[in-house]
Amino acid sequence: MPEYRRVLLDGAALQVTVEGDELVAGDGRRVKTDEARHLPPVVPSKVIAVHLNHRSRVEEFGIELPGTPTYFHKPTSALNSHRGAVVRPDGCKWLNYEGEVAIVIGRTARNISPAEAGEYIAGYTVANDYGLHDFRDTDAGSMLRVKGADTLCPLGPGLVTGWDFHGKRLRTYVNGEVVQDGSTDEMTWDMHYLVADIARTITLHPGDVLLSGTPANSRPVQPGDVVEVEVEGLGRLTNHIVTGPTAIRTDVGAQPTESEEVLSTALGGDWEFRGIRPPRR
Repeated sequence: MPEYRRVLLDGAALQVTVEGDELVAGDGRRVKTDEARHLPPVVPSKVIAVHLNHRSRVEEFGIELPGTPTYFHKPTSALNSHRGAVVRPDGCKWLNYEGEVAIVIGRTARNISPAEAGEYIAGYTVANDYGLHDFRDTDAGSMLRVKGADTLCPLGPGLVTGWDFHGKRLRTYVNGEVVQDGSTDEMTWDMHYLVADIARTITLHPGDVLLSGTPANSRPVQPGDVVEVEVEGLGRLTNHIVTGPTAIRTDVGAQPTESEEVLSTALGGDWEFRGIRPPRR
């Protein structure tokens, strides 16, 4: 299966092809994969993510899914790359990983059926849909600051075409230890359904990204941790966690909280207490 990456080569952003342990530009220039400075493999106009999709995650939450998927938006300013630093802002505690498969649109899509959707997909890449749950009390509906903060949408390492999404293993590692272990077969709504659903009312352009959901066991990570998401046939996306250089401002806006809503979501338990106890500062 062909794999394409975007890298900085001699100061310019270029699409390159993977050949063994080298990346090859269209003009023949080569760089070792381990030495390349990666960029997100695509340049989307929007990133849309499904809330819940994997059965293991739904069972972990102890809820029932609605009849159709619900979504949220991650701004393109959240984009990050393979080997990029993921920033946990100073003053925040509850930054969670969520290993996922990302769908990349290849043709303008509007009002298409699930049966047609595959024709509009360029390929797939690996994603980590990080969530900053410190802001969940104020942004649980939009998820804007929870999922949209800078650096919280790493994609990569490359765009793989011709990949069959059925029966593929997805694993997330923190410092080398497996922390999520799922399969695309546990998705309630498959890739084609998600594309067709969104394209009913939102035009999808080439390069746009849809995040397809995460398995159970999303948990907090700390500065210094190395987080890797590996999807069978798509490769391994690697990032490291750092503390932001400045603290969250206290003179404007909602502040990070540690309510039961925040803690139960971040730590994956005590769901019966969600929303009952008031936020703690």
